[in-house]
Amino acid sequence: MQSIKNIFSPILAIMKFIQDHFKAMIFLLIVFLIFAPQSNDDLTQNNLQQINLSGPIMEVAEVVKQIDEAASNKFIKGILLNVDSPGGAVAPSIEVAYAIKRAKELKPVVVYASGTIASGSYYASIWANEIIANPGSMVGSIGVIMQGADISELMNKVGVKSQSVQAGKYKKVGASDREWTEYEKNELNKVIYGTYDLFTSDVAAARGLDINKRDTFANAHIFTAHQAKDVGLIDSIGVAYDAKNKLIELSGVTKPKWNEEDKIDKLMKKISAQTAVTLHTYFPALILK
Repeated sequence: MQSIKNIFSPILAIMKFIQDHFKAMIFLLIVFLIFAPQSNDDLTQNNLQQINLSGPIMEVAEVVKQIDEAASNKFIKGILLNVDSPGGAVAPSIEVAYAIKRAKELKPVVVYASGTIASGSYYASIWANEIIANPGSMVGSIGVIMQGADISELMNKVGVKSQSVQAGKYKKVGASDREWTEYEKNELNKVIYGTYDLFTSDVAAARGLDINKRDTFANAHIFTAHQAKDVGLIDSIGVAYDAKNKLIELSGVTKPKWNEEDKIDKLMKKISAQTAVTLHTYFPALILK
């Protein structure tokens, strides 16, 4: 009897281990199925990187990080920035623009306008080697705006009054508890036109356009893809297939292998972007529009 137990003891030990650690083993199996390579191709280092810039531009730390990492990665031979954004705040748009400019010094960068490439998202794209726009995309809207609500009448009806103390004549510029005065509007215009000069100067420099003719390509004009090509804002018209082929051509890659963005990362980016938009809804900001 003891000899029989000795024979089957290894099997019984394995069965006991499975029983005691069943949940842990199921968890590890799920993790393996999720992250395990599906083919030998999945083990190959990608040599082309697609980065997406979508939605209002308010928080761009992750996008800038992706661009910088792709630029410094010796395995990545080219970067495709897929843009579908109506624009956004000035500083974040410039952050992306200069990240693209840094990357371009190391490897080719192609921008593909898959939807809207306007205002801040156009600013973000200007330093690419080439800008390709979908035939149905909207391009341009090169301008600057600062806006805020005058809720003084509503405050009067509700019976609410604001109060503050401040030093400096212009400290309450942009306040929403009253109509803006002329001197406040003039102060804001100084900022608006200074930013507009910066915007249009950078566009002209990056795209090789005549700044003295900025009313033709800027002035908040909205263009179709074909119209944008005529005024020099984009290089060509095509779809994603064409944009990818252009990057393959510029990078000299013979066996292109593109990255695939994680679904969870996409979801977190959407949540982060929506949170930023909500915050900016309640706090006035200088917007490229």
